Amino acid sequence: MEYGIRGVHCEIGEQEKHLIEKKLHRLEFAEDDIVDLNFVISKEKSGYKVEATVHFRWAHNFFMHADDFDVSQAIDKLFNKLEIRITKEKDKIKGHK
Repeated sequence: MEYGIRGVHCEIGEQEKHLIEKKLHRLEFAEDDIVDLNFVISKEKSGYKVEATVHFRWAHNFFMHADDFDVSQAIDKLFNKLEIRITKEKDKIKGHK
């Protein structure tokens, strides 16, 4: 699984990169199924918006986002959503085999 992190209207610091890399361990159960995972962190008037685009090896993609005033809280929210959504996607594919 490859991943990328980029910032829009803000600099991505080592703290944010480290937090995302640390949280990626929560998705290890699906690392063989995910081709790539792209993160975009953007600074907006209402706080931070963290977005993720997931590309699976069976050509299915999905997009998720989370908002918060604190960037680390937004990252936490996003990973909670990602973990649930990826689990559902894997279960759906297992049901088709």
